[in-house]
Amino acid sequence: MKKTLLLFGLFLALNMGSYAQKYALIDMEYILKKIPAYENANKELEIISQQWQTEIDSLVKEADEMYKKYQADIETLQGNEKTKRENEIVAKENEIQKLRDKYFGPQGELFKRREAYMKPIQDDIYNAIKEISTASGYKVVIDRASATSIIFASPDIDISDQILARLGY
Repeated sequence: MKKTLLLFGLFLALNMGSYAQKYALIDMEYILKKIPAYENANKELEIISQQWQTEIDSLVKEADEMYKKYQADIETLQGNEKTKRENEIVAKENEIQKLRDKYFGPQGELFKRREAYMKPIQDDIYNAIKEISTASGYKVVIDRASATSIIFASPDIDISDQILARLGY
């Protein structure tokens, strides 16, 4: 009776193991670094960003010069001229802020361009992950690069290279 109960328990334990879910890891940073289109897009965005920042910096310099000139001339300015110069300085500062928002704001040009460049790459990666996961029976795929709570993960379950191979890299 004890042997039968022990065998039944062992069979049940082994059977439960067959219902375990399969997990896999990816390293998104590793994958993205191996994709030339991603690196090219980042370089292009950096160049554009620097150009826009140079444009903004030149306007900031103009506003600073206007303010310094205003400070130097403040004692000789009449009421209307003083107000006019103050308004010009405020208008220049508003122009700078609008330009910053246009280029670097939450819905600015940089955000839009980054999304336009990166979305197709991310979609391709997602589709490759989905195909590999479905074919291999993975129930969960975790990004090692963004999951800071992963202390150790066996390289055996890392499918980053499979994803790159599926993408042709």
